[in-house]
Amino acid sequence: MDLRFGDSKPTDEERAAVDALLGPPESSWEGADRSDADLRWARGGREARDRRDQLLPALHALNDRVGWISEGALDYVCRRLTVPPAEAYGVATFYAMFSVRPRPATVLHVCTDLACTAAGASELCAAVETRLGPESGVKIERSPCLGLCERAPAALVIRAGAPADPAQEDTPASPAQQNIPARPAFEDEAVQAESGGPGAAAPGDGKGKGRRGRNTLHATAVCAPATPAQAIAAATAPESAPTEPAPETAVPQAGTPTLTLLHRIGTTDPTSLDDYRAHGGYTALRRAFALGPAAVIREVTDAGLVGRGGAAFPTGRKWQATAAQPDHPHYLVCNADESEPGTFKDRVLMEGDPYALVEAMTIAAYATGAHKGYLYLRGEYPRALARLTRAIEQARTRGLLGDDVLGQGYAFDIEIRRGAGAYICGEETALFNSIEGHRGEPRSKPPFPVEKGLFGKPTVENNVETLVNVLPILTMGAEAYAAIGTPTSTGPKLFCVSGTVARPGVYELPFGATLGELLTLAGVRDNLRAVLLGGAAGGFVRPDELDIPLTLEGTREAGTTLGSGVVMAFDDTVPLPRLLLRIAEFFRDESCGQCVPCRVGTVRQEEALQRIADRTGAAAADDIALLREVGRAMRDASICGLGQTAWNAVESAIDRLGAYE
Repeated sequence: MDLRFGDSKPTDEERAAVDALLGPPESSWEGADRSDADLRWARGGREARDRRDQLLPALHALNDRVGWISEGALDYVCRRLTVPPAEAYGVATFYAMFSVRPRPATVLHVCTDLACTAAGASELCAAVETRLGPESGVKIERSPCLGLCERAPAALVIRAGAPADPAQEDTPASPAQQNIPARPAFEDEAVQAESGGPGAAAPGDGKGKGRRGRNTLHATAVCAPATPAQAIAAATAPESAPTEPAPETAVPQAGTPTLTLLHRIGTTDPTSLDDYRAHGGYTALRRAFALGPAAVIREVTDAGLVGRGGAAFPTGRKWQATAAQPDHPHYLVCNADESEPGTFKDRVLMEGDPYALVEAMTIAAYATGAHKGYLYLRGEYPRALARLTRAIEQARTRGLLGDDVLGQGYAFDIEIRRGAGAYICGEETALFNSIEGHRGEPRSKPPFPVEKGLFGKPTVENNVETLVNVLPILTMGAEAYAAIGTPTSTGPKLFCVSGTVARPGVYELPFGATLGELLTLAGVRDNLRAVLLGGAAGGFVRPDELDIPLTLEGTREAGTTLGSGVVMAFDDTVPLPRLLLRIAEFFRDESCGQCVPCRVGTVRQEEALQRIADRTGAAAADDIALLREVGRAMRDASICGLGQTAWNAVESAIDRLGAYE
């Protein structure tokens, strides 16, 4: 039996939000006024099914305009897209940024994850909740990591409403005149993520339907580091919101000439395509066209590039496997949904050097035979959305995207899809399901994405840092790139350093530098208690283990993981049991619930840590034994990496740090 919404009807505002995306309805079956032509004809079949991938953008359109998703609005979306109401309700309730219950138009998200917890997020939340009552018109939500760890504690204000028109973007002054200035934190921009691409059409492109609307960025304010007064001001008085710093403030090494991946951040205007090209932009793409697809893949393979998201799969092998598939079309997906607590490097790259990602995606698509790329972006990154949208529009206008890229006869275009707050969507197949309009739950493998990925077609998926590494490979050559780092971990690596350090931010170091060298750059404090490598899915190391080499093999031999490059330092003022409990709460909340070991195991882990929060020694022994049993079950039987790694940090804290002794 399917879910029914009864007599619920959408408001005019809700209809307008959906119609701005999908276009006006063509018949009463889709919500238009009834006519004689509707009596014996109903839209359906393949054309209707091919529009399913517009479900997530439609939900965003409603949430952006109204602030929540009513039954009437959801029913209207279901009619427009021919989606069963029960399935649409399952998708709408899957994402943390959506609400199916009435709430105020303004939502204040206060990060309570690891770096922010260590920086006083609990006190910030308590103060804000005390001063902002129900009559304030502001909904306060305790949020997982917002990707602003270098400026903890952090808050994000999202205000629903009609988008401004025309679209506007910040235009910082030229770096030749001065440092790139900060942009106002509060923005009311309508930015258009143009869609529909040349070459092989994506599902939903039939007759141009489903691609007519705007992907609007509603009013947002980033407040970090946040004080109660600043967070309240940002939520209640937009004009007094604090100014958000420029991206280069998150890069302590900014301006250093030896940087490879970060060399343009702080020296180049991130909104100017001309400035990007003046600083070496599109040199790599021209070389790619000169080499040809097969030679590009060979360069990437010879360079030894592996995925920078944590799995460390060889990028060249993934590209080759996708390019060799006879089934077409091929797709490229950029995973920009970095949600691992402590990770913010991709945000800094997208905000500070957006054209580099556009160029790198074009190269990856050319090498693998893809003509359509999807950039799946965290919903909590408003400035990255604005700058990437501008970069894509400018590249399309200047012939760097579209039917004939650089006059080479190659067609490629990029569509941005916004996530909505789901850590599990960082897993590649969960991300595909999210784009397709389903719940973001991982798929069983095989088949692997290179065979049947997005829309059931061969798909190559890489994260932002991995793709940006392709540019120096082509400009300096595979041999020179491979000379950076170690023989088995080649190239530069970005590390996200946060916690109790003097200079938090994104650091670029060659593979092989030690943990101690990195923390020295960041200004580690003398009373260091522990260092968390790899984020919530990683592991803790002791202060006497700072000689661990930051390589894939070095961290593996040390019994920990490099992950995506998270390095969180905690001094002895941070209560370790509280951090472990927050990690357990995070995994409990973010489990998609598809498989029993993870769905039940993450709850049992959190319950056990609640019980022993203030106990040590023999009093905690039984629950620690239970934790080990539950952890083994999750690691061995969970369908994806979330459940398989949910126990890692807790286990390392017990075994390496003696957390409950």
